[in-house]
Amino acid sequence: MDATDDNLHPIFDRLVPRADKEAKLRQVAKVIWLYGLSGSGKSTLAVALEHTLFAQGYTTHLLDGDNIRTGLNRGLGFSDADRTESLRRVAEVAKLFNDAGVVVICSFITPLATQREAAREIIGTNRFLPVYVAASFETCARRDPKGLYAKAAQGGVTQFTGRDSAFEIPLSGEAALVLETESETADVSLRRLLTFVRPTLSRSPSADVNRFWFSDPS
Repeated sequence: MDATDDNLHPIFDRLVPRADKEAKLRQVAKVIWLYGLSGSGKSTLAVALEHTLFAQGYTTHLLDGDNIRTGLNRGLGFSDADRTESLRRVAEVAKLFNDAGVVVICSFITPLATQREAAREIIGTNRFLPVYVAASFETCARRDPKGLYAKAAQGGVTQFTGRDSAFEIPLSGEAALVLETESETADVSLRRLLTFVRPTLSRSPSADVNRFWFSDPS
């Protein structure tokens, strides 16, 4: 049977409402979407954020670019078209988790403004919290936690964001929060991120962000 519109009969209206699931979990489901160049600190902050929120009683799930490419997005490359499809799939998965009442943290380069807008449209503006993790190409190249910049310089990585393919810095107002990881420590960035995120989740538990130790950003 072909998956045409005439053959599809969604049952969204028969599912347990998201609001009921949120009430049971005592939280408001959001998608916190961290984006920026490789090495800017996205994954470091995403992991620390999830650990902190989970320790405070939130039900969370983290979607990370490299993890997703080992499964859901295996086989997709790094062309603009493949990146766009990869991010579309991620946004749809994040929306499904949101519908289950879960707080979702996404860590993806998401280089193009059109890709970020597409994610917003899928997830919903009132659920989508875009966070730009800002660091220059030169700073990320010096950090190079995965060795990708060195490989790219030697021609071992093609279509490398910021070098071979574009990264569009968000215009003013596009990101709900900008974390300047080039000029502030990971601890400061995490504190700012928590200050921004926690009020949107409807609960205000106390945080102990000092329990996390930060390694090289990724």
